[in-house]
Amino acid sequence: MSAARRPLKSLGQNFLVDRNIVDKIVSSAALVSGDNVLEVGPGRGALTERLADQAAQLLLIEYDHALAAELSIFYRENPQVKVVDGDILAVDLNALLEDDDQRWKVVANLPYNISTQVLFRFLEVRSKLSRMVLMLQKEVGDRLVASPGCADYGVTTVLLGLWFNIRREFIVTPGCFHPRPKVDSVVVSFVPLASPRVQVGNEDIFRRVVKCAFAMRRKTLSNCLKRADLYASDGFETVLRCCGIDGQRRGETLSPEEFACISRYLSEETE
Repeated sequence: MSAARRPLKSLGQNFLVDRNIVDKIVSSAALVSGDNVLEVGPGRGALTERLADQAAQLLLIEYDHALAAELSIFYRENPQVKVVDGDILAVDLNALLEDDDQRWKVVANLPYNISTQVLFRFLEVRSKLSRMVLMLQKEVGDRLVASPGCADYGVTTVLLGLWFNIRREFIVTPGCFHPRPKVDSVVVSFVPLASPRVQVGNEDIFRRVVKCAFAMRRKTLSNCLKRADLYASDGFETVLRCCGIDGQRRGETLSPEEFACISRYLSEETE
């Protein structure tokens, strides 16, 4: 594909140019014959070329209209490759990933300015996925694999960790991209779980509890949860006491199991 056009900063375009890193990403995806693969933000196609050689179906979603057009022309003779000119945050992923025979693998260098939003989109269609291998800003990757009590632990850690086994694969330095980003990157693998890591009762309640607990990190858990609009504000002390959790703790100290205990209690109370 043509490399003449300058990357667009407004779209967070940092194109991968290191072939060794491409090889490591593809290796981490553990592709086998017959795999369906989704790539988000293929850009100039550094990963795409390798994926097209191995995938039974390759679905490309590209927001940059000019690059989507180039990809469509480049792969017009390959019926296995489908290019969608669209926004990953707006397209109907359920419809695009429809396949009765097998689930999809996602392999992508995600635009860093929307990577967290994209992760939650993938969470919504997790039942259609078998594996994801994603390049992310290192800061985002650190949050995904953080432990309770550390500064990186937060909403993303808990909500994505409920449904995925997440592992950091390797660090990628700025020199592997054009233009060079100002931060290190990391490749992270995600394997969907058949059932949630812990039983949470109503999952919507679980999400709201987790988000409220981290909304004001300097506040105690009791104060944060009173703002959740899930239960009588003066009753949260009872909820926490029944779960064996000190309300003076901060939300970032709670394990996923403790969040699940609160959620289960509230789910039962609101039935």
